[in-house]
Amino acid sequence: MGFWQKIGINTLVFLALAYFLPGFTVASGWTALGASLVFAFVNIFVKPILHILSFPITFLTLGLFSFVINALMLSLTSALVGPGFQFSSFGITLLVSLLLSLVQGLVEGN
Repeated sequence: MGFWQKIGINTLVFLALAYFLPGFTVASGWTALGASLVFAFVNIFVKPILHILSFPITFLTLGLFSFVINALMLSLTSALVGPGFQFSSFGITLLVSLLLSLVQGLVEGN
């Protein structure tokens, strides 16, 4: 799947989850698009470093810690995008991370 296709899917997922999940706020479609772009760049530049640093705990949890890393990437995205893209708690961030991973896996066929 291409870069722009992932951006489009993430934008739609962010909008849908913001509609269905109380505690997750997305101000507009443009905000969701901006958040998708920021999230993509955070995943490209920051996530690999965190994966290397957290390898031991990821190994011990049989890969489940990667969802926490993804939630941390969403938290960083929220901080960079601003008040139009917010999570009320880390639990909501983790839930959005899990659902986003699920949708991406279904779309990619994994």
